[in-house]
Amino acid sequence: MLKEEFRSHATYSGKERFLTFPVFVFFLATIVGLTLEKISETVSLEELATFAHLSAFIYGISVGAFGLMGRQYLERRYGRNNYLVTLPYLLPFSFRTAFLGIFLRDALFYVVLLLVPATCGLVAAIPVMGYSMVSILLFFVAVLVTFMMGLSLSFLASVLFIRSRALFLAITGAVAAVFLTHLVTGVPSLHTIIPPLEFQMSVRPFGDDTYAALTSIALAVVATVVMTCAACAAVSVRIETSSQMHRVLLPSYVSRVPLVKGMNLVLVAKELVDLRRSGTVAKMFFSLVLPLLFLSFAAWFINNGLAIPVGFNTVFYAAMVGFVGILMYNWLNNIDLSEYYSLIPVTVPQLIRVRVIVFLALTLGISAFFVIGISIINGDTELLWLALIVMFVTSLYMAALTAYLTGLKTNTFLFDTSVLAKFSVMSFLPDVCLTILSFSIQSDWITALTGILIVLFSMLLTTLILYRGIETKWSRFSFAT
Repeated sequence: MLKEEFRSHATYSGKERFLTFPVFVFFLATIVGLTLEKISETVSLEELATFAHLSAFIYGISVGAFGLMGRQYLERRYGRNNYLVTLPYLLPFSFRTAFLGIFLRDALFYVVLLLVPATCGLVAAIPVMGYSMVSILLFFVAVLVTFMMGLSLSFLASVLFIRSRALFLAITGAVAAVFLTHLVTGVPSLHTIIPPLEFQMSVRPFGDDTYAALTSIALAVVATVVMTCAACAAVSVRIETSSQMHRVLLPSYVSRVPLVKGMNLVLVAKELVDLRRSGTVAKMFFSLVLPLLFLSFAAWFINNGLAIPVGFNTVFYAAMVGFVGILMYNWLNNIDLSEYYSLIPVTVPQLIRVRVIVFLALTLGISAFFVIGISIINGDTELLWLALIVMFVTSLYMAALTAYLTGLKTNTFLFDTSVLAKFSVMSFLPDVCLTILSFSIQSDWITALTGILIVLFSMLLTTLILYRGIETKWSRFSFAT
């Protein structure tokens, strides 16, 4: 399965480019290690560690959602090739074994791809900064267990999704309720929700409480093992595929799509019909809302829990929402394979542009809802008009940027280091500018507003260039490549 995962990524980006991805992570972590003392002048090491664990936990949840793709694994093929997870239909091993293999594969794959090179980057900074090797290794262990907790929790939830939608909603609702209760009341503490964080604060360089460290890490390991075993036990012996009959939907969807004409109108309507037919909308909604909930929690945590004096406001949050929303574009490229478009008079650039339109139609409303909500919570509704503009422009920009760089294979091409480097630079620069300017709104309104408008105009201009460039870049590609 590790070979299968490697081949699926390397097929599109090339082995050499794919293998440079951990090198990219290594150098990025080295830079962080070399500048950590400067960063900690504004944000303490405890706060940085807390955010690292929250990020690892959320990342583990996103990686472990492979169970949500259970039926798609069975129904989808890459030409004559199928996934290994479907082989229990042909070979003498069970679906439980196959799904456990996927779980272990993803754990190993992403730990080696991300956590190990990131830790090595911090180790590389030791000769210059004089960090303790023991502290870095303890940090690696803590973050690794946090990642595995998120992975196992998501594994369990996604397997229950195959078994019963009610059980899936129950477990995800319970997790959301725990975080919401903490958000409102502070109980239970984050150390209780994520035990490896308690371990982190009990060992060097934060503390020296051996009993608390051993207790918390043992609790986290037991919880991970229990959730993994429960997920394996809950895997269906056979995953049933089903066919559904729908009335003719395309004409009614064509009549509902505004502001689009010609062949694009039919394609946009078809994409919307495919979303309904495949039942992917709920999964897409979950994949977008969960990061936005985490971002909202982080925003509240900064202002109220940590009280970090960074000038956080709704404009800053709106910029982050615009950048996070791009997660939905990847889902649009994973509903069905695109090869069958080769049989009809549609080009690759045309389909890319259509999916950008569908992405914006699906995400702008949800993003606006969260921006309005956080403005009310923060009590700065006077900035809402500007925040909505920032959210709208950043969403347009990120959609055009991602579509231009990755085409119809977003998830795979972002593991191509050259593509990732371009994506990082082109998304990081406007993000930093908007962040700095949003922090200055309260102190120097005129200057900050002028700067934000200049950045937004530059992003709109770049969006137009990228959107038009899709035709030139992707016209030589076919749907089979």
